[in-house]
Formats: sequence, structure tokens, C-alpha cells
Amino acid sequence: MDEDDNISNANISVDDDDDDDEQQQRQQDINRQQQIDLLELYAQSFPLRNVDGGGGNTSSDGPAVTAARTDNTTGGGAAGSGNSPFHDWDSQSTAARGSASGSGSGSSSSNSSGSNASGSSQQQQQANAKEINDASATACSGGGGGSGGGNSGAKPSFFFGTSSVILRSRKEVAALINTECCRGSPTPDLDSIMDTLFNPGTPIDNPDNIEWIRWLIAGGRTPTEFVKIVRSYDNHAKCGLVWVPHVVAYRCRTCGISPCMSICRDCFKKGDHANHDFNMFLSQAGGACDCGDTSVMKAEGFCSDHGINNRVNRDPVPNNLLAVAEAIMPKLLFRLLQHFREHSDASLQQQHANNSYSCEAFANMLIDLNNMGEIMRKVMTRTLINADVYSYFMETPCQDTRNGHFLKANREKYEDAVNRFPNPEPPDEYRDLPALGKKLVHTTLLEEFIFWTFKFEFPQTLVCFLLNMLPDQDYKEHLTRTFVMHYSRIPSVLEMSRDPDTLSNRVVHMSVQLFSNESLALKMVNELSLLHVMIISLKLMMSKILIQNTLHDPIKNFHFVIDCTRQVMKDHCYWPLVSDFNNVLSHESVALVFLRDDNLIDMWFQFLQMLQGMNVNVRETASHVEFEPNSYYAAFSCELEASAYPMWSIISHLQDGTHAHLAKKIINYCVTTLHEWLDSIYFREPKLSLEEMMQASFHFPLHRYLAAFVCQAVTKMGISLSDVLPSRPDILPLLMIHPLRVQRYSDHRNNQLTV
Repeated sequence: MDEDDNISNANISVDDDDDDDEQQQRQQDINRQQQIDLLELYAQSFPLRNVDGGGGNTSSDGPAVTAARTDNTTGGGAAGSGNSPFHDWDSQSTAARGSASGSGSGSSSSNSSGSNASGSSQQQQQANAKEINDASATACSGGGGGSGGGNSGAKPSFFFGTSSVILRSRKEVAALINTECCRGSPTPDLDSIMDTLFNPGTPIDNPDNIEWIRWLIAGGRTPTEFVKIVRSYDNHAKCGLVWVPHVVAYRCRTCGISPCMSICRDCFKKGDHANHDFNMFLSQAGGACDCGDTSVMKAEGFCSDHGINNRVNRDPVPNNLLAVAEAIMPKLLFRLLQHFREHSDASLQQQHANNSYSCEAFANMLIDLNNMGEIMRKVMTRTLINADVYSYFMETPCQDTRNGHFLKANREKYEDAVNRFPNPEPPDEYRDLPALGKKLVHTTLLEEFIFWTFKFEFPQTLVCFLLNMLPDQDYKEHLTRTFVMHYSRIPSVLEMSRDPDTLSNRVVHMSVQLFSNESLALKMVNELSLLHVMIISLKLMMSKILIQNTLHDPIKNFHFVIDCTRQVMKDHCYWPLVSDFNNVLSHESVALVFLRDDNLIDMWFQFLQMLQGMNVNVRETASHVEFEPNSYYAAFSCELEASAYPMWSIISHLQDGTHAHLAKKIINYCVTTLHEWLDSIYFREPKLSLEEMMQASFHFPLHRYLAAFVCQAVTKMGISLSDVLPSRPDILPLLMIHPLRVQRYSDHRNNQLTV
């Protein structure tokens, strides 16, 4: 018999010896032999090559013939899979029968010794051979595992090095493992199987491994039967369906609380939205259904399947239904992290995108588990946010085995990736903010998953996997907190991306789900200074592309503005940041925090100064301009998205005199910033020279803010105009010059177009 048979059979016979110590020593040697590294065993006993699958005459072949067939690379039978530790059924039957025949030959040889011990050994070997043949026959007949699962349930588990699962069908193995897990005792058989299935040296998308995982989690049922049973206990109140870009969805402004609210087609059809203000749209960035979430939409807009009132009283979940899932989930999720660690080598930067997609089948399996419903989702989310689980994987010493070497190397790659990841450089007074720390520190599996999401530029499959579990409120808070802790790295990721447009959509696909919840957004603002992080991140991105402003006298002008010809502007890399900022400002409680914080207002107006007077246009008098520079579009888009949208979000919360003092505060800050700007461009008299008349800028967001807030204060909040106008009498003429220049320049341009 070969080495695999030695470790696969627990009842190995040895010669009787009067010396108990010697017998005990032999047994210890056998036990150590049983613990041989499975990967090394597979490499020794089952080379990755084609295996003769012919099984017609295998029962009469001896071990030599079987070995010859194993080594044959030109046989006409089925080829063995080089990517899987599980052999084809025919080759396993051949090996099993060859082992049985070899056992019989060994028994005959032992009989020549004439000892009682040899007779006992012969009986034991015959019993082992009979057990193997019986198991083989059971597996050939389907082993009871074919129901609802096709032939996959009948494949024997020949490679797992434990006698309790050898040559049993997947369904039988899963039933044995389920029994082992239900006992609540150590699970050596499951541990052995997981060491094989989650071996980092095996491709993560190995279809046989994934199929085995599905059967094991089913716990002795077919995967189809298990899904049906688990879903029968589902009692969730929220839909949470996640969709990718270019999918049709619905938005009902009558039912929505957040302007970003959206629902899927099924929930819209099952809800009552007659005579509502709704629209159907093609999602550009992807999204998730908010049906059932009272923080985003009103309860009367929920469909018949969701909402707290639609939760029915179901039978309690059996204690052992998810026993295997709970036991296997930590290593299952950690295997995906191992894949990301393995492909994080700095020398493989160009392959990051491809490597992140090579785990798609594995990630889809996890999504399928989540889609079983609330009780399976809870198993996954508890594992992801459990600090003890992550600590176990990070602090357990790596064994001196091939698997251990893989784990150690991957851990070093992870640490190197964290150290190499770009860190923000915030102002000194904000370096102590938790979300602006110099180095990332991860304490849960979820936190490392978010790190790799940023590192690999938000792979669609990984984003969908993380978002699919959002109906779990505890998980949603942990995900939001972790996202905020990594948020300051978004500018660097966008700047380095080769496809910033796609990346921007995927960032917003995730962030909009997290920041649309007002209570959660407010919690992040209060606990992690989310507004500070957003504004500082936006300022840091734009501060890298500043140039000297050329309005008026360039020699005396020391004002710096954004260079609209840079790639950051042309590719709209800032869009995810300003979109998120506008999203959180749509919540009244968050907007009031912004208006009450002097430092936040001051930082925001410092950012607006970067847009004030940007993209200066110079009149061409010598020749005709054939092509307009594309910086025009970049400048107008930036002012609209980064300046005007947040302004209107803030104004929407100032509808009466309740917050009149806050309106006065922001107007005063606006006037003060305008004073600073006029000084920086050295504009002190309300007149222009001939040279100054030849240039103009269309972008004056500080003027826009002053006009909009003064108008709102006077017309809606009952504030007197004299209370909000600048106190200096000479400031108003200076402020009027540039808007008038824009108006005249626009009229002149329109006249040219109509000629």
C-alpha cells in the first residue's frame, strides 16, 4: 500500500510486542505520520498529470498495474484535473481497488511468518479492504447524494486524510462533518478538509473546491435543499438588492427621505406609488434597493414584502442548521484575503486589476451565501466584524510547513502593502484625527477587506459582496466606520488610477449607500469628524494642481487657483469627494453641524478661494480661434459640482428664522474671504485698465455664495438687508466689477454667435 493509504486508515495493524513501551512508540510514530502535510502528500502520491480513467479491468489489476496507470500520461481515459486536489471518480476507484488488492497480497506475505500477530494483521487488513470496497460501491451507487445535486454529490473524497470520510460521497462527508460540528467538540476531520480546500497554493477559483464548500455547508443535504430550508427562516425587513451600472431602477421623491433614495423594479411594482412624483432611471454608478429602510424612505412606500410590519413570526431556527457554516466561515473569508495578499506584490502593479477579478467565482459563492437570507448573512457579518477572529489569524505563529510558508509570505506582503499605501498629509492641527492617521491599523477581517477594496481600485465583485450585507445594521455601521477610516486615501487612489471615471462610479456606488442614512452619517461626523476628513481630502487633492492667478497685474497678484488643464480636472477625479460631501449635507442635522463649526466653514471657504477667478480667458485680437480649449468644460463642471451643489444643499435647510444666526455667520465668513481675495489679487479700485479689459474669468463662487445667502436671509428668514451687507462702503463697488465683466463678456459672446 502507498503512503496515502497509511494516513487514510486509522486502524493500522502492527505486530504484537511484549514491550509496551516499544508498541507505544510505534503508535506515536504512526500518529505523527498521519499528520503529514497534505500538500506534500498530494505532490508525492498524486502527481498533477493525466490519469488513465479506464475502470473496466481494474478489479483484477495488482498494485504494480495501478501504479503504472497512475504514472501513464498517454492513457485514453479521462484526464485528471491539474488544478484540483480531488481526482476524477474513475481514477479514484482504480486507486482504491488497487489498494485493496495490495492489502490482500500483503496479508499472504504476512501468513508465512506463522505468528498469531500476523493472523491478526491479516484479518485487520482484510477488514480495511472490505471497508474501502464497500465505501467505493456506495459511492458508485450515488451514496444517497445524487438527489437534487447531479453527479457532484457522488464524487468520493479520496484525498481527505481521515478514515471517516475516505471514499464517501460529498453528501455523506458533509453529513459526517455536520455531526462533528454539532457535537461542539474539536473538529479534526473538518480541520483537515479546510486545510485542503483553503490551501493558499491552490487557485482560489478552483471549481471543485467551491463545489465542495457548498456541499459541506449544506450539512448532509443537497445545496438546493439547504438553500430552500435556510430561506424558509428568512425574516428580513429590508430588500438590500445590489445592482451594477446600467441597470434600470426607480426613485420616488414622494416616498424618499434622502435625495439618493432608489428602489429596485420588483419593489416598485409591488409598492403603491400611484400619483407619486417618481421617475425611472438608468443607474450610472450602481446602487442598492432602499425598500424597507425607514432611514431613507417613508414606510408607506414599502412594497408588500418589506418593512417591519411585514416580518412574520416564523419558527425558531434549529441550533444545528448552520453548524458547519459557523465553523467554516472564518477560514472561508480569510481565504479570500489570502488571495489579495498573494497578489499585492509591488512589482505586479499593472496586474492588480486582473488579479482582483480572478476571484470572481469565489466571491460570487459568498454572495450566494448572503442571498440565502438573514440568518446566513448574520453568520458572515459576525465573522467579518469579530476582532478575535482576525487576531487569531494574525497572531497565530505560522507552522514550518509548506502552507505555513505561504501564510508567512502573504502576511509579509500584506504588511508591505499597508506600509506602501499612500498616506494623507493633513494640516498639523488635524493630524490627531483618527481618520487622518499616518498608518492604517486593521483589527477585523472587514477592515482588511476595505483596504484591499481601495488598493485594487474597488473591484465590482468585491464591492457587490460588501454591499450585499448592508441589511444587517450592525455590519452597516462597521462598514461605514471602516470606510471613513480609509476615506482620506481616495484622492491618491483616484490620481493614480488609469480609469478614474470607472473608479469614481464605483467609489460612489459604495459611499452613497453608507452616507444616505442620516443618523449614521451624523454619527460618523460626531465620532470620526467626517466633514473635516472630506474637506481636507478635497483640499489636499486640489492643492497639488494650483497655479498663480493672472487676473489684473500678474506681478502683484499672489492668489493661486486650480489649473483646469490638469488631468485631475479633465477626468473629474474630485467628483466622488464632492458628491459625498453634497450627500451628507442633504441631511439637516449634518448641515447644522457644518454651519455651527467655525473651522469647517473657514476650511470650506479656503477651498472656494481655489476656484475664485480660475481659468482666465484672454481676448484674441490677432487671429481667429479655431478650437476652444477643453479647460472650459472642466472649469464650469468643477464650479457647478464642487461649489454650487453644496451651496444649495445648505440653503435648503435655512427656510425660516430659526437658524438666522447661522445664516449671518456664513455671510460674514463669505465677506471676510472676499476681502482676502481682493487683497491677494491687488484689486483696490473699481476700475479696469485697457489691458485688464482684455481678460476675464467666469468663475466667482464667493460672489455666488454671498448673493445666494443674502437673498435667502432677506426673503425667507426675515433678516434685514442692512444686517447682512458688508459694512465697508467701498467693498460693494469692488465686488460688482467682476460679475459685471462676466455679464458684458457673455453678452459680447452671444452677439458674436448670433451674427
